Amino acid sequence: MSFFMVVYGKEILEAFVIKHAIAKKAIDRWLQIVEESTFDTFNDLKAIFPNADYVGNERYVFNLKGNNYRIIAMIAFIGDTIIVRWVGTHAEYDKINDCSKI
Repeated sequence: MSFFMVVYGKEILEAFVIKHAIAKKAIDRWLQIVEESTFDTFNDLKAIFPNADYVGNERYVFNLKGNNYRIIAMIAFIGDTIIVRWVGTHAEYDKINDCSKI
């Protein structure tokens, strides 16, 4: 029996949207897709988000709105859980040295 993904860290997304209102539609769409999906494996994730990348330590990077924004999230495939760790612009993402530690 599959369950939908549970997303923790929505407050991180909400705080980002307050500063970057133009990202709201893309973030809301990402959240809707995630909450209506179940990912049992990375291949399942890639089927829905082909540009998602694994960056180590259970962290995955999602590109949003033509790669203008990025979300780093931890995913527990067993447990159907996503924990948003970070969201930012592509330029802010480029300044991160090691996504696996976020």
